[in-house]
Amino acid sequence: MGRGVTRGIELAHLDRSVRPCDDFFRFANGTWLSTAVIPPGERGWGASAEIRDRNQAVLKVLLEEAAGDGQARGTPRQKVGALFAAGMDEAGIERAGTAPMAEDLARIDALRDARALPALLAGLHAGRVFPAFLATVLPDAKDSRRPLFQIQQAGLGLPDRDYYLNGDDRSRDLRERYRAHVARLLELLGHRDASRDAETVLRLETRLAQASMSKVDQRDPYRVYNPRSVADLGAEAPGPDWSAYLGALGVREELVNARQPEFLRELAAMAGGESPTDWRTYLRWQLVHARAPYLPRAFEDEDFDFFHRILLGVPEQHPRWKRVLEVVDQRIGEALGQLYVERAFPVEAKHKVLDLAEDLRAALGERIRALDWMTGPTKEQALRKLAAFRVKMGYPDQWRDYSALEIDCSDPYATNVARADAFEMRRTLAKLGKPVDRDEWRMSPPTVNAYYMSSYNEIVFPAGILQPPLFDPDADDAVNYGAIGMVIGHEMTHGFDDSGSKFDWDGNLTEWWTAEDRSEYTARTDLVVRQFDTYAPLPGEPVNGRLTLGENIADLGGLKIAFTAFQRSARARAEDVDGFTPEQRFFLGCAQAWRSLLRDEAMRVRLATDPHSPAEFRVNGPLSNLPEFFDAFGCESGSAMKRGEEVRPAIW
Repeated sequence: MGRGVTRGIELAHLDRSVRPCDDFFRFANGTWLSTAVIPPGERGWGASAEIRDRNQAVLKVLLEEAAGDGQARGTPRQKVGALFAAGMDEAGIERAGTAPMAEDLARIDALRDARALPALLAGLHAGRVFPAFLATVLPDAKDSRRPLFQIQQAGLGLPDRDYYLNGDDRSRDLRERYRAHVARLLELLGHRDASRDAETVLRLETRLAQASMSKVDQRDPYRVYNPRSVADLGAEAPGPDWSAYLGALGVREELVNARQPEFLRELAAMAGGESPTDWRTYLRWQLVHARAPYLPRAFEDEDFDFFHRILLGVPEQHPRWKRVLEVVDQRIGEALGQLYVERAFPVEAKHKVLDLAEDLRAALGERIRALDWMTGPTKEQALRKLAAFRVKMGYPDQWRDYSALEIDCSDPYATNVARADAFEMRRTLAKLGKPVDRDEWRMSPPTVNAYYMSSYNEIVFPAGILQPPLFDPDADDAVNYGAIGMVIGHEMTHGFDDSGSKFDWDGNLTEWWTAEDRSEYTARTDLVVRQFDTYAPLPGEPVNGRLTLGENIADLGGLKIAFTAFQRSARARAEDVDGFTPEQRFFLGCAQAWRSLLRDEAMRVRLATDPHSPAEFRVNGPLSNLPEFFDAFGCESGSAMKRGEEVRPAIW
């Protein structure tokens, strides 16, 4: 491990002036919280960001080696090296100007009739630029072995529909600053009346926002499962020729999922009701908005100024190598991942975490069998689903094939990025007509994150997250169970959260609960909603308990499962360390893994768009419901970290 990596509990982070039963997050992290400084290029800082930075230091060396060693053309190493080299060639980017967008701009400028709009949108979507709506391929929610073409609301420049609809002073001011940003980028693109054109963009995006489904409603898988024949979609949302759109995209499917029908009806009205002139303005904006980070410095700086400095409060850009590295990871992450795992992830670590995951699976099974609120028939189905969980750890068994992707460091950066985007869209569309590939990964190996996917009924942990302080093979088991064990339990619980619980053991959207059990479950999860609605990280700006419900359920379940697994192991009877019992170290390991700071501006975006609660509530929220925590630290009734039994949610 690199210099500065600590193992186990970091005693220097504790604030012993705070009682654990008053505010455990601050007890575990208070000294760190009062002394840590968010780096100028970051929206926030914490344990996950430190892991990411250590990973990026490794990746930087790998990319610089790959960019300079003249590897044979076409290998994964050559592709990641060439894309990194193109991104680092600032002089070449300036020379290229906007030429990498010339063909797309010419097609947009040729739009003279609404009948040509479907083919034009298809051409942009083929390059993963998604004005108006987003197109992708996902498993059919009710037949998870079959891929289904998905049409989803999109086309906004601001992070969410509410940014266009809210009437408070801050929202109005942000829209004005967004309007000015749009005008500046369009002016760089050569628009003579950029201010007028920015008004057009904001007006069209506001129409789309008004028809968009809220993030809370989108969490219900039944609300976004709306399969239609292409003919029925055309009758329901007339205007664009959907058959022409699909044909231009190379899709021959007769069935599609119209995820937000109301949005598509409004889009259909706009297709024929808005002038070709206004459509051209909007599409030019959407194209430059998507490509600005890969264009000359004036475009990139303007993009940063609004979307990072104004929106998130970040005062400085990351160093260029970090920005380019992130693009390489986003575009060809499995090619980069091959190099990463060879250098930084020993196979022994993979096996140890797989063993820990099986401990947690057994613990969750034990907890399901012991539930006093769930009846036998539902328990039987829940245990069947748990047994069918797939666990992917570290990296794929079969690496993605990038042989059809051309990356050449002598070509402009934006051209190479566009090729990578087009390759990914072709790969996505090629899934149609074939069985769903359940071996596919949706995160790259260096990613510091994890996920549960309902349609695959699987949990996935990239190698990037399996680093201290979340996982350390040399730390004591109490800390590992509290940190990475909680995260594994969290992802498992997503299979049984308010959304994931609607999918069965094979990943199909179906009701496998009895009506009585579902009603009891909803009553318990409503307690979670009410609890988190009371938290406000900024004055007058509360957490949305409905938006964050799934993650909050998973945090509570993850802690219970991980603690049960730890208690089942002989290692739980270890001696005290640094004055803390094994149980106390378990909870400290969890809390210190979540330590973080976030800028106020970034916090506001998170509250509006992110299904995860802020870190302090991800610790104090679930712990204040856990008798196991009360016992470990002797919390008495009336203390802030021991909520009354009548309001405590007890689910999994």
